[in-house]
Amino acid sequence: MADTLIEWTDATWNPVAGCTVLSPGCTNCYAMRMAARLDAMGVKKYRGLTRKSGKRAVWTGKIRLDHAALEVPTSWKKPRRIFVNSMSDLFHEAVPSEFVGAIWGVMQSTPRHTYQILTKRPDRMAEATASLPMLPNVWLGTSVESADFLGRIDELRQVDAPVRFISFEPLLGSVACADLTGIQWAIVGGESGPRSRPMAEQWVSEIEAACRKASTAFFFKQWGGTRKTKTGRHYRGRTFDEMPTIEMSC
Repeated sequence: MADTLIEWTDATWNPVAGCTVLSPGCTNCYAMRMAARLDAMGVKKYRGLTRKSGKRAVWTGKIRLDHAALEVPTSWKKPRRIFVNSMSDLFHEAVPSEFVGAIWGVMQSTPRHTYQILTKRPDRMAEATASLPMLPNVWLGTSVESADFLGRIDELRQVDAPVRFISFEPLLGSVACADLTGIQWAIVGGESGPRSRPMAEQWVSEIEAACRKASTAFFFKQWGGTRKTKTGRHYRGRTFDEMPTIEMSC
C-alpha cells in the first residue's frame, strides 16, 4: 500500500491478498513472486498464500482479507490514481460480497481519488457490482492475454462504470478480433521477469488499430522481457500514455 512504479497508476491498495492461477496470463504473475518474497520476510499477511512448484512460487488459492487496510486511502489527502488489489483479484470467488461492499464504501467516501480495479473475473464483477452504486471515481477493467479470452470484454460491457478498461498484459498472442466498443481505455504490455514470453509488434499494432476505430485511449506500458528497462516502452519511436476522460466514457 504505497506509491508504485506501475506506469498507469500512482499507488496500490491491497485490502485483499492471495489469488488462484486462472489462465495462461497468470503463469509468471509478478504478484506470486512478490507474495512469496514477503512471506519469506515474515509478513503475516502473505503467510501461506504461495507454494513452491519447481523453481516458481504459485498461488495456493488461499485468500486473506485485510480489514485493517480498508481505511488506508482515507489518510491520503492528495488525490491519487489507486490500483486496487495489485496483489489479488477483488472479484475472486472467495472474497465475500460484503467485503466488496466495504471497499465500495471507502471509495465512495474518498471521491478525491480515482480507483482502478482490474479482474480476470469480469462475470463476477458484473454480478457483485449490480447491487452497488456506480461511482464516478471507480474505473473497472479486465485482463485479456490472448484471443482465447476475448469473451471477458463482452462480460465487462455488462458492468456499469464511468470508465471500462482492458489490460492486454501480458499480451501472449494476437487479439486482432477485439471489439473495443464501449471500452474507454486499453493498456498494452509484454510480460516481464524470469521466463517471460515474447510479444510481437504486430499484436500491438492490431490493438492500436482497434483503439483508433473505437475511440479508445491507447496506453503502451512496456515491451517486457527479462530486462524490461532495456527493452523500454517506446512504440513506433515514441511513448503512448493516453488516458481516458469522463467525456470519452459518456
